[in-house]
Amino acid sequence: MSAEEHEKLSASEKKKEDWMNSKWRPAMGWIYMVTCITDFILFPVFWAIIQTVAKQPITPWQPITLQGAGLYHVAMGAIIGIAAFGRTQEKIAGANVGGATAPMPGPMSMPPPQMGPMGSSPIPPMPGPVAPPPPPPPRPVL
Repeated sequence: MSAEEHEKLSASEKKKEDWMNSKWRPAMGWIYMVTCITDFILFPVFWAIIQTVAKQPITPWQPITLQGAGLYHVAMGAIIGIAAFGRTQEKIAGANVGGATAPMPGPMSMPPPQMGPMGSSPIPPMPGPVAPPPPPPPRPVL
């Protein structure tokens, strides 16, 4: 790109990142969703249809992603969870990668609690300890 072409670009086009940098988080979510739909919905149905057409006894589908103690789901949960946390931190810090804007803080919807006399709390105090019930009367001996 020549210097003249670079000058013609708008500020947003100059700052634009590679699509993989801005879209990898949603892509991971979509990949995980497609994996779960196929492994838990589509593959079991196809497995039963194939066994029925082949006139074999129907055996249950063993989900592929649950092999190895479900490590795939643990790993994807960690990746997606940490990515969501990281994006939240980016939004708080003011980065705007991907086009979303951080929510603006609005006015408080509830008034602050009113304090009682001499700064006491508006919450009533908890009742004191409750005495245990008296023991039952002794039974008469016959």
